[in-house]
Amino acid sequence: MDLSKYAALFLAESREHLAACNQSLLEWERDLAATEPVGNLFRAIHTIKGMAATMGHDTVAALAHRTESLLDAVRGGRVAPSPDVVQLLFSAVDALTTAVGRVGRGEAEDDNEHGALLADLDAAAGAAAGPADLADQAGPADTAPLRSRLVEVVIRPMAPLRGGRALLALRRAEALGRVQDVRPGAHMFERDDFDGRFTFRLTGDLDDGMVEAAIRAAGDVEQVLVGDAVQGGSVAARRQIRVDLGRLDALMKQVGELVVARNRLADIAGRSGEAALGETSERIARLVSAMQGEVLAARMNPVAEVFDRFPRVARDLARDLGKQVRIDAEGGSIELDRAVLDEIGEPLLHLIRNALDHGIESPADRIAAGKPAEGRVQLSATRERNTVAIRVSDDGRGIDRAAILVRGRRDGSIGPDVTVLSDDLLLRILARAGFSTATRVSGVSGRGVGIDIAVTRARALGGTLSVTSEQGKGTTWTLRVPLTLAIVRALLAGVGDERYAVPIAFVAETVEFDARQVSAVRDREAMVVRNHAIPTVHLRREVGIEGNPPARRPGIILEVGERRAALVVDRLLGQQDIVVEPFEAPDGLPPFLGGATILADGAPALILDAAALV
Repeated sequence: MDLSKYAALFLAESREHLAACNQSLLEWERDLAATEPVGNLFRAIHTIKGMAATMGHDTVAALAHRTESLLDAVRGGRVAPSPDVVQLLFSAVDALTTAVGRVGRGEAEDDNEHGALLADLDAAAGAAAGPADLADQAGPADTAPLRSRLVEVVIRPMAPLRGGRALLALRRAEALGRVQDVRPGAHMFERDDFDGRFTFRLTGDLDDGMVEAAIRAAGDVEQVLVGDAVQGGSVAARRQIRVDLGRLDALMKQVGELVVARNRLADIAGRSGEAALGETSERIARLVSAMQGEVLAARMNPVAEVFDRFPRVARDLARDLGKQVRIDAEGGSIELDRAVLDEIGEPLLHLIRNALDHGIESPADRIAAGKPAEGRVQLSATRERNTVAIRVSDDGRGIDRAAILVRGRRDGSIGPDVTVLSDDLLLRILARAGFSTATRVSGVSGRGVGIDIAVTRARALGGTLSVTSEQGKGTTWTLRVPLTLAIVRALLAGVGDERYAVPIAFVAETVEFDARQVSAVRDREAMVVRNHAIPTVHLRREVGIEGNPPARRPGIILEVGERRAALVVDRLLGQQDIVVEPFEAPDGLPPFLGGATILADGAPALILDAAALV
């Protein structure tokens, strides 16, 4: 059977198990007496070993086997848990990650690359290094007579590539004894109509419980029935396939073009007055909307895919800095478009590094301040209308606004008349390219690029970055991003003969602008809405349109996090799904213009960046 088609499954599954290993090691490091993380580690490494052996990746299999031996010694009480053992296992997981990465890139495996690590694992396990026995040693060969029994295996219906998983389970069984009479044959595992159920006869000396446990270790096994428990029947399954992300991207682009065409057709039908054309347009609109929803749903992935990378990164960085830090995450089940997820990892990494280096104090300083020696960084995600707010919070020293004020005056980023730094002004200073409060350049910070990169990436995604901080208590960075980048619901507004699109995610409400209700707040015009003064932004002035505006004008209340502003326009033109077109901003383009789109009548329009206006 050709195993190459299961290479993607091996890589995906191995990376998931390695991420789980890092999580389990972090839990175990916090409580060395805990047994559950050790068991989770053992199962994950055991599964990687079996998959690697089946696929013929000997270096990965050997590393996993030696790591498994050390974990087995810890589970059996032959090796006492200690920080050194945990650190050695971290090194083993790193080596496995490197080896799996080589497999993914198609590079040749180097059997000698990890010789020192293998020796350390053997020494820690208390056994001399010997040939890696990749079969499961579940018990002595002479403890029970050989017997033949029927085994039925059912792969989980939602498992990707059920045929590949079935093959791995079958290989696990072959390591336990003699396998015969496989039905359906292994060649049938490749068929699209394979439902994940197969049976075989196993001759060996293990008891039924050990057989079941070994086969379940292949992963994604829903049921194992041995001997008399085997019965007829079928399992209902929802068929699944893996789809290359490039195809989803292409499909999303085509759906975007359909949305533009749908809007154009609706405009033509509305102006024609023909009933048949109007009905056809409405039907096409419903079909395109349904297709758009399905494609968007197919592209959504949980934020946990990004969050899970950071606890290990934070742990290693904290060790380098001589600090004790715990990183927790919540809201990982909230979903974002795959394209957005791919872009938020880097800015979040910069924010976490900033929190560990600048925010969290040393253990001695924390104890002196009446805090626990271990600092805490909290990652969280919450839905806010059509956006997701991702927060990075720490319980550290907070930002010294006085020091930032002095530094800002010195480099000319703020004027001498500024005496208090608001959160907005604080972020503006911190996000200046090259700005840093570090006294020296290190491998962690000091080059003044972290916050600058985070703000730039947030803007590129059509999102925002904000900060709140309290001296001595900590800092919270909030990254707000849209659910998807491709198709956006927008409110259309006009000034003069021009039209602009405002993403509806940042529109709180619309009101009528009444010049009689205008006041001034800190030398800035503001309008009063329900006894609250909201700063105004006149779009006519911003885009430089001459002439007198209409006597009655609407105001669009923009809301970005805690900030609000009233965008005053000449008229509102309704809502529309718009497709954000590729847009290379020319030099000198105002920062509040964040993209372009094609409207229903085929004319282009610019998209306003709400964060820049607020």
